[in-house]
Amino acid sequence: MLARAVAVGLRREAMAVDVTHTGDAAERMCLLTAYDVLILDRDLPVMSGDEVCRRLRELDDPPRILMLTAAGDITDRVYGLTTLGADDYLTKPFDFSELVARVRALSRRAPTPRSSVMRHGGVTTDPSRREASIEGRPLALTPKEFAVLHLLVEAQGAPVAHHEIVRTLWDEHLTPQTSAVRATVSRLRGKLGDPGLITVDTGQGYRLCD
Repeated sequence: MLARAVAVGLRREAMAVDVTHTGDAAERMCLLTAYDVLILDRDLPVMSGDEVCRRLRELDDPPRILMLTAAGDITDRVYGLTTLGADDYLTKPFDFSELVARVRALSRRAPTPRSSVMRHGGVTTDPSRREASIEGRPLALTPKEFAVLHLLVEAQGAPVAHHEIVRTLWDEHLTPQTSAVRATVSRLRGKLGDPGLITVDTGQGYRLCD
């Protein structure tokens, strides 16, 4: 129940989230997908979170690992951060806003950080401040709208495939056939004030025009 609640909350913050409930599945998923951050409970079935952390630390480019656990003694925290090699440690119960802040802080420490302020076609996005504007006019965007717009700005006029937007900004439970991306782009067009600013290239994807 807690994992589902955390996933729902992070998705509302425009993060793509996959969830699994066993340690062996967590390790397998991290070997197949380059996750930015792994939120890891120490008490997992099949393979413990401690063992998952140890194994992932042997990878050349492991995800940033946030231990989220009820084991809150100082000795547990020190053990998790030093012996196990976790990047951060948060004990239950916790405030969700703090969890979000810690996840974002860890994602900024990724080896290939995303660009900061980006501009294209009069549109400017600043992911560090989560602010966007068009010709200097601030845009009031939801987290998901901002994420889609920033992805299009990063592409600098090149088309971004529908399935790539789904893979990057949603998660494994959203199929490419759903209308979530189209609905988000439709709202973006309205807020940009120019329906033609975001075009659809048949067979290629969405493009932010100059």
